[in-house]
Parts: sequence; structure tokens; C-alpha cells
Amino acid sequence: MKHLLRQHIEEIIDLTDEEFDFVLSHFEPVNKRKHQYIVQEGEVVKKEYWITKGCVKSYFLNDDGKEHILRFAMEHWWITDYESFVKQIPSKIYIDCLEDCEFLYISFENRDKLTAEMHKMERFWAKKSKFGRIALQKRILSLLKNSAKERYDLLLEQYPQLFQRVPKKLIASYLGVSRETLSRLGS
Repeated sequence: MKHLLRQHIEEIIDLTDEEFDFVLSHFEPVNKRKHQYIVQEGEVVKKEYWITKGCVKSYFLNDDGKEHILRFAMEHWWITDYESFVKQIPSKIYIDCLEDCEFLYISFENRDKLTAEMHKMERFWAKKSKFGRIALQKRILSLLKNSAKERYDLLLEQYPQLFQRVPKKLIASYLGVSRETLSRLGS
């Protein structure tokens, strides 16, 4: 688990053994079972999670109680409610485990401390944040300009493993289509 985090970080910045040990000292492991939440609407989010094993969904419920999937995240992805985490305000979303999951998390305080004390990590998170904004922009553009079939094909091309791990009704919600439409798209 620890060596995977190091590999992940070193895709962006180089770390000495001593630096990595310092970074690692700011993280804690936690395991969650399928259907357990790591974020719930209304709570102030204090942790950012790096997934070492498992798959989660991030979503909100509209006024009618309908679930809208914002994103999925799998191994080696970061997830939290970033608005709540950064601004320290109540969350507007839920994040729960679609499988038994293993995480390394960093608290809000530890992340602030780490970035203040080690500018390499500030650079790391700045770059990860940029990548996240790019992915969000692509998702919004896809929802606005692509047909349901194009969105389905793009998701299948980019993340084929999701189709083995995530129930079809959740993929349909993510794509903004009904379960019936998803079935037609996949045939």
C-alpha cells in the first residue's frame, strides 16, 4: 500500500526515502465495507482519501430523493467533497463504497501542515488539482455536447473496468440516461 502511494506521488514529483517517510507520517489507513459512507451530506469533511483498493461513488440527492452520480473513483484515485474539505463547510454530497475498500487518508490539518512544510507536496496537489479540473471540464462538455451513445462509448473506452464493478443503474445515472436506455446503448 505504501509503495503504491510513493509510486503515485513520484509520477509528479521525486522524493527521497526520508521525504517519503515524512509524507507518509501524515497519512492514516482506514478500511470501509461495501455501502459504508466516507462522506455524508451535512457533515464538514475533514479527510481526503486515496483509494488503495475498491470503488466508490460520489453523488447527491435531489429534492425528490433521486440519486445523481457525480463520479466514480477506483484504485489510485483521490476523493472527497472538495468544496467541504477546502472551505470547511457542510457537505452537499455523499460518497459511499461500492465494494469493500481500503484507503489512506490525510486530514485537513495534516494536509495544510504538510504543504506548508514541504513545498514539493504543495506542487503535487496543485498538479493533481489541475488534472481534476481538466477531468471535470471534459465531463461537463461531454454531458452538454455528446449524445448518450457517445458518452457511453467514451466511458467504456476510458474505464472499461467500471462496467464490471458498478451496477448498470449507477452507470445509467452517471451518464444521465435511464436504465432502459443504457441497455439499448450497450447492445
